[in-house]
Amino acid sequence: MVTFLALSTAFIIGFLLTPVLILVFKKLKMIDAPGGRKIHNGFIPSMGGVGFVIGIFISVITWFSLNQMVELRFFLTSFGLIFLLGLRDDLVDLTPWQKLLGQIVAAYIVVIFGDIRFTSLYGFLGVYEIPELVSYVITIFTIVGLTNSFNLIDGLDGLAGSISVVAFTFLGWWFWEADMIAYSMFALIIVGGVLSFLIFNWHPAKIFMGDTGSLSLGFALSVMAILFVDTNGNMLASEGWKFNAPIASGLALLIVPIYDTCRIFTKRIRRGKSPFSADKSHIHHFMMRMGLRHDQVALAMVGIMLFFVGIMFLGAQMSDHVLVPSIAILAAVLGLRLDVITLRRVKVITSQAPPILSVRKKKKSTIKPEVNQKILKKVKLTEN
Repeated sequence: MVTFLALSTAFIIGFLLTPVLILVFKKLKMIDAPGGRKIHNGFIPSMGGVGFVIGIFISVITWFSLNQMVELRFFLTSFGLIFLLGLRDDLVDLTPWQKLLGQIVAAYIVVIFGDIRFTSLYGFLGVYEIPELVSYVITIFTIVGLTNSFNLIDGLDGLAGSISVVAFTFLGWWFWEADMIAYSMFALIIVGGVLSFLIFNWHPAKIFMGDTGSLSLGFALSVMAILFVDTNGNMLASEGWKFNAPIASGLALLIVPIYDTCRIFTKRIRRGKSPFSADKSHIHHFMMRMGLRHDQVALAMVGIMLFFVGIMFLGAQMSDHVLVPSIAILAAVLGLRLDVITLRRVKVITSQAPPILSVRKKKKSTIKPEVNQKILKKVKLTEN
């Protein structure tokens, strides 16, 4: 009941606050203009993450016990730092290095002080233990990488929000099964906040979440996914729902942002461009070229994510040696197939479209204009 009330609190606060933010941001002209890499129409206010993150924090303060607050204190501190970093970037653009430094500091706090990290490879490739320093470096790198990967998929109405709802719902359930109630509540509180935002972000969107929201969600998701993988890898089957392939399970849960980032980096490097250069090569851009609407693309991506989560459950008794390559190969095959279908569909759409420029021969008019003599007498002609 407490968890339901906490989720409902975040939802209600976000639902009531977001329309107010839309009006305020429009009056302050804090809007996202179309053009360039932007694929929306009209001038839409951004920074919608402010509403649901405030709802999340109020819900945590209201419903968490003191022990739960202490348990999550470093995670909540880092989450708040990332929120402020995204807010600053939305208000005054930060340089990539400034954003990276802020993300590293937040990851450092949660890894070093919160001790949320990869402690092992859980038997994958024959590795069971990794040195502590290596563990810190790998985990911080993973958190920063996944945070930015999630930020990259926030380019479509409802997409990032829908993906996060599925992921946090799963994590909330799993942490509950593992008797990690504080993390379960926090995951489900995020679900409540994001659901309130999706009401206004679903196509056609009235507001975008901006870096304020996407960085916050990406950071929380990456940290909790790492905690899920490490806890699952070290737990006994009697302690909760155990997946025998913890690394593959984490990969399946975050397959959409991970695949999209790997895909665009590979394409940019092959073209001789910087992997960090901006373009319209994301998977959702390709699906839009097929003629799909924003909401159709978002639902399709959610379906793909649920498909891989289903594989995670079906392969719960398999090892990482089997499931990791299986998921990687399946994602690559599906991605290549999607590229082929998209290109074929684009050719069809292009062939059916009218020509952009057409030369039309105009016949010379043989009708001579006639002037009404009565009107002409009344007209005063001057040299001007």
